[in-house]
Amino acid sequence: MKKKVRKEARRFDLSSKFWRTLLLVLAAFLVFVGPTYVVYVLNIILEINFAVSMVSGFALFIVGLALIWYLLKKGVIS
Repeated sequence: MKKKVRKEARRFDLSSKFWRTLLLVLAAFLVFVGPTYVVYVLNIILEINFAVSMVSGFALFIVGLALIWYLLKKGVIS
């Protein structure tokens, strides 16, 4: 009998240097650049309400921190 080789679809292959680097750069972007630049663009350039732009900047900051926590938990960042 032949055994079927089943490929599992992975979301992110964290053993790949490409994905580790990409996720780390994305996390740094979300934590440091996201809140300041997004708030600036939404508030000053697009003239959206200040509260909405601050909430969106804070949301990006939280997403960036969650991504950093995930990378720390998986051992990508030591």
